[in-house]
Amino acid sequence: MNMRYAWRVPQHWRHCLLAVFGLLALMPVMAQNAIESVTGSLQGGSEVLKIDLRQELSVSPTGFTIQTPARIALDFPGVVSSMARPTVEVNQGNLRSVTVVQAGDRTRVVLNLKQASGYKTQLQGKSVLVFLEPSVGVSGTRAAPTAQVSADNSANPVQNVLKDVDFRRNVDGAGRVIVTLPTAQAGVGVQQQGQTLVVEFPGATLPEGLRRRLDVSDFGTPVQTVSTFQAGDRVRMVIEPKGQWEHSAYQSDDQFVVEVKPLKADPGKLSPGVGFTGQKLSLNFQNIEVRSLLQVIADFTGFNVVTSDSVSGSVTLRLLDVPWDQAMDIILRAKGLGVRKAGNVLWIAPNEEILTKEKLERESRVALDELEAVQTQSFQLNYAKAVDVARQLMGAAIPGLAAPAPVAAPGGAARVPSGRILSLRGSAIPEVRTNQLFVTDIPSKIEQVRQLILKLDIPVRQVLIEARIVEAEDSFGKALGVRLGGGGPAAAAGSGGYQFGGSYSATSAGAAAGNFVNLPAAFPSGVSALVPTGASAPAFAVSIFGEGAARFLNLEISALEADNKGKVVSSPRVVTADKTKALIEQGTELPYQMATASGATSIAFRKANLKLEVTPQITPEGNIILDLDVNKDTVGQTTPAGFAIDTKHVQTQVLVENGGTVVIGGIFTMDETEGETKVPFFGDLPIMGNLFKSRNKKSIKKEMLVFITPKTLVDKTVSR
Repeated sequence: MNMRYAWRVPQHWRHCLLAVFGLLALMPVMAQNAIESVTGSLQGGSEVLKIDLRQELSVSPTGFTIQTPARIALDFPGVVSSMARPTVEVNQGNLRSVTVVQAGDRTRVVLNLKQASGYKTQLQGKSVLVFLEPSVGVSGTRAAPTAQVSADNSANPVQNVLKDVDFRRNVDGAGRVIVTLPTAQAGVGVQQQGQTLVVEFPGATLPEGLRRRLDVSDFGTPVQTVSTFQAGDRVRMVIEPKGQWEHSAYQSDDQFVVEVKPLKADPGKLSPGVGFTGQKLSLNFQNIEVRSLLQVIADFTGFNVVTSDSVSGSVTLRLLDVPWDQAMDIILRAKGLGVRKAGNVLWIAPNEEILTKEKLERESRVALDELEAVQTQSFQLNYAKAVDVARQLMGAAIPGLAAPAPVAAPGGAARVPSGRILSLRGSAIPEVRTNQLFVTDIPSKIEQVRQLILKLDIPVRQVLIEARIVEAEDSFGKALGVRLGGGGPAAAAGSGGYQFGGSYSATSAGAAAGNFVNLPAAFPSGVSALVPTGASAPAFAVSIFGEGAARFLNLEISALEADNKGKVVSSPRVVTADKTKALIEQGTELPYQMATASGATSIAFRKANLKLEVTPQITPEGNIILDLDVNKDTVGQTTPAGFAIDTKHVQTQVLVENGGTVVIGGIFTMDETEGETKVPFFGDLPIMGNLFKSRNKKSIKKEMLVFITPKTLVDKTVSR
């Protein structure tokens, strides 16, 4: 026999137990601090934001500022949010709104400003007061305090100097750029420009030791380089990542951190998510109607949604922490729907319905254009040529040039040919004498022409290009020898005897070997000093007379040393417009005979000149790209066929900063020659052999350098 016992609790005890259990369940919630309300006000002309909490804080919250968009973020660790709505609209002075976002056990309060501004915090009981510094140009604020702050900063510039720039790698492969700020309230702006991140620190200065480019590609993170430099009154940092990545920025006390994380491909994701920046949401529905689901997204985003009557069906989905624009894109793709945005209104309909409607609208506009009355407008061009502008408007349909034929559109209607801006009824007539352009078309097309001419009819910047061609020659020659000779009785003396010695002349060192003085027949050949002709050489002679003066000995030692240095500088310069080829040359045309097909000869000419041909291109940064062709030809030696031409030619493309100088090429040659002439047997004798030999040495160095200096002109005159 089974017996069951039941213990029944009296009714009043049951209510007491439920109350106790409820209090126990609420104790952890009540014990944790929370943000209860956020209000904005003006106190003494200053904007004050009051953040009320459930409990007092021991320390002020940390935060940081962002320049673009203008925001102030305050972090409350260990604090949750108990506010009914995350966003509070203030619209008072410089403060637009306040957003309270809870992430785990931390809550961030973001102040959305109209202009960037500094701040300071103060604890007042269970409240945190945030005082905004006045900003110039914002209604309800004063400019005097801002001027005082600037004066204080200029009086003590050390406060605005960045302390350190460092790079580290996280365990997950993310790169962290850490900047130590001068103060916790320093302004910072972060924005993505293409595939780079640009961080700006307004009003800050950078020490010389931190102005550098860090190559961090070896760390294995998406970040490749980090360049930090001074840009006027601010410090700019350019972070260059590679591949697929995402970034986040935050500040802790006086350290500002930019973290770049790699995006790894997940084959299980329905959409890669690249380019979706909406606020994240989570959706979990079973067999919900598409119209109702779109309404849920509209309530979350605040957009006005207009749904076509043909939108129907249901969908089952589960999305966790997905940007709302990506969630909508997934839903629309799954159901074959499209969206068109006009302001804050979204129109959602099937793709076929949207395309059909847009096609009808375009056809109606074309029909109206064909019925609309045309008008004629004249345009006076100041810099551009009317003929060139007309060619662009008509698609080369001007006198002397064939116009492209209209292309047949679907349905038999004529379509404007590719490259033509005017309609099929429009025309453009250029007047060359006054440089005017007369355009006839519908008003909407004439307005397009007006806007186009405003961009085309502008002065073209000019560039002065100066080239310096330096040719340096350094030659050194030396000739040293002894001449010893003898002869029969002197005819002038009338008595027997012998003559020894002689006098010589020399040329500059570098003369060809063998171009020497012809020796008297009385002297044995090959004994003379190899002294080039044409130059005066120092001579030393000794005459020794024997007894009776019948014989004498004359010993002459001649030496020559010549050191020649020469420099030729050619400096062609030319001024041309941006992206326009310029040519300047100077030289001589040499005639030569040339045989014709009939066998007769004719005279032709070949240039030996100095030429500079260049096409400049000014980059958006102010640098100049040059397509260069520099030629330096001179008349060379004479040949049986005519004059030879010594050519020096360089052709290249370089990028030069405005006003900078670059060496685009150089040629160095060196020619050394050594020779020795001696009398057989006697020239090989020790010591005495030097009296029967001569030596010569020649060294020629030639060097050519080409310098290019481009400069953008700010006026129409060329200053020299």
